[in-house]
Amino acid sequence: MPPLAANQLAIHFYDWLGFAALVVVLLTLDLFVFHRHDHTPSLAESAWWTVFWIAVGLGFNAMVWWWGGHEAGVTFLSAYLIEKSLSMDNIFVFVVIFRFFNIPMMYQYRVLFWGILGAVLMRLVFILAGVGLIHMFDWVIPLFGLLLLYTAYKLARHSGAEVHPEKNVLLRTARRWFPVTAGDHRDHGHHFFARQAGKLCVTPMFLVLLVIESTDVIFAVDSVPAVIGIIPRDFSPAATMFIAFTSNVFAILGLRALYFLLAGMVDVFRYLHYGLAAVLGFVGLKMLATLWFEHELSPWVSLGIICALLGISMVVSIVASRHGESVP
Repeated sequence: MPPLAANQLAIHFYDWLGFAALVVVLLTLDLFVFHRHDHTPSLAESAWWTVFWIAVGLGFNAMVWWWGGHEAGVTFLSAYLIEKSLSMDNIFVFVVIFRFFNIPMMYQYRVLFWGILGAVLMRLVFILAGVGLIHMFDWVIPLFGLLLLYTAYKLARHSGAEVHPEKNVLLRTARRWFPVTAGDHRDHGHHFFARQAGKLCVTPMFLVLLVIESTDVIFAVDSVPAVIGIIPRDFSPAATMFIAFTSNVFAILGLRALYFLLAGMVDVFRYLHYGLAAVLGFVGLKMLATLWFEHELSPWVSLGIICALLGISMVVSIVASRHGESVP
């Protein structure tokens, strides 16, 4: 049976069910089998898991390609690449947050696990809402484009590493309303709750999780419109939601391994935020172009532009790092 045309990609309830089952199995194995004991992942272990999660994502991409045709496959790959690249900016922020709370590397993996689980649920809500709005109101598309252009401007001016956890509103609220245990990770390990003086309290690790989750909301506001914007307009709402969400999930599932691989090399990718800003700007302009042009760029052209922008920023970062240039 030949694959369907991209704009006729049929998505059924059992497709969502099968994908959800796959994600649940992967996360369960990850937390309760492969990483059931707290430890500091080695560089080799992190590299292996990074390759594994990328292979899983690309394997699903191949299935989408076979199932929905080359246009659906290239679109998924573009969305996956955008989200994977943006997740590298998340890493710079996570480094700052964990340093602020003085969380040892051996406990960071578990916090990131639950943080990513919350991120998956938030992305689902954002994508369902965003796709629904776009297909109900045409004027939402250029608004998303303007949002991406503004985000690109902010990202070009300031890298994602410039974050101040102590100013986080959710953190301040939690400290005001919830009893927080005395001590730190040496007293409570990776636990989010503990009893102290007979009272159930939240631990500092729970506060870290709150900051991670609230930070991801900000990232979702940037990345979800970018991923939706790269998907051709002739895709059905169901196909758009499925490709946007699955590409997001596979990109962020490997975020923990990528974090431990790159956490010590944040300065190496000092110019990556310029490449990410250029990608967001490109997608923003692509969405604004719907006001004047009926035809879109082909998914292949979009993929080539995204790869070029990210590749240039990475090459420049590596060259600058080797020459010892200071971060702008």
